[in-house]
Amino acid sequence: MATIQDRPVIIVGGGIGGLAAALALALKGIRSILLEQSSEFREVGAGIQIGPNAFRRFDLLGIRKAVDAIAVFPDNLIMRDALTGEEVTRIPMGERALKHYGQPYGVIHRADLHDALLQACRAQPLISLHTSAKVTGHVDHGDSVSVTLADGTVIEGSCIIGCDGLWSALREHVVGDGKPRISGHIAYRAVLPLAEVPEAQRENNVVLWAGPKTHLVHYPLRRGELYNLVAVFHSNRYEEGWNSYGDVAELNERFQNQQPQVHTLLNKIESWRMWVLCDREPVGNWTKGRTTLLGDAAHPMLQYLAQGACMAMEDAVCLADKLAARRDDPNSAFLAYQQERYLRTARVQLMARVYGDFYHATGPVRELRNAFLSGRTAEQAYAGNQWLYGG
Repeated sequence: MATIQDRPVIIVGGGIGGLAAALALALKGIRSILLEQSSEFREVGAGIQIGPNAFRRFDLLGIRKAVDAIAVFPDNLIMRDALTGEEVTRIPMGERALKHYGQPYGVIHRADLHDALLQACRAQPLISLHTSAKVTGHVDHGDSVSVTLADGTVIEGSCIIGCDGLWSALREHVVGDGKPRISGHIAYRAVLPLAEVPEAQRENNVVLWAGPKTHLVHYPLRRGELYNLVAVFHSNRYEEGWNSYGDVAELNERFQNQQPQVHTLLNKIESWRMWVLCDREPVGNWTKGRTTLLGDAAHPMLQYLAQGACMAMEDAVCLADKLAARRDDPNSAFLAYQQERYLRTARVQLMARVYGDFYHATGPVRELRNAFLSGRTAEQAYAGNQWLYGG
């Protein structure tokens, strides 16, 4: 029977989750082969928010210094009503939140986090990185595994970790639940040089303008050199992928009658990238034999809690711990890993949907939201998020 000491772990997918898994395994003395189907390692997207729970994993993965050097640490998380302009709530970050959670709250360009992980992986002799390596098939031999690439190459290993994202082919083998669930929400993203942002709107905060069936989020990136914009609205449009071009006319129509500050930022962008927001129903099993799933392949979630990348890194550290403790039995390690993770990730999946409804509330629900949040203290906000950021 092949153990992880005899043959390497095969990781399918070179995004944040796949790189984090390879790095976590290497730090436990476990070899891996990481297969990325694209011709180069790169991350599509713009800014992401990273909670205190993610910073704990940066420490464990040894990339904290690299992240701190390029991340931005906002002073506050702010929600404003997009119709009236009133400030609904303000949660102080910085030293006050650091004292509560023991770790900071930051924002970072997705490509910068990906690069920090990639450079750390390249420095590890136990990690073999491969591009242009599209997996077209795999076989569980009972005591080992093998994968076949598009060019016919067969690679043998001890087990497989599927980090192949929302449209995971390995998930279809393991779970078999078909296509992702379409939320009916579309996100447009763009990044501006700071010089193009009106001075009155330059602030070291994460700001969310909550509107009827819409919201706009903006915050600085790369030490304040860039400004990240994400506009989300309800739509029936559907295109797979993360890199389609958006319809500016539709964007402006959805955000009509909102505050001038919202339109000032929206009008600064000539070309938007868009993606349709999808997730899946939570499942209690994402392991089959010597194959398991990680990150979006296991538990894809809407972005409203800003936890997709954070959960993937939590997965990676947990999975490495379980494999290190059960080096001769990958299936047992995989089952222990999912047992520890599935309820937490299911809670995040479900709460992300709730937060999406909360942000996009209309009518009396909007008024109730504003009244509830405006009366909340910082300490109450910290306590409310303890389950997430303290994990």
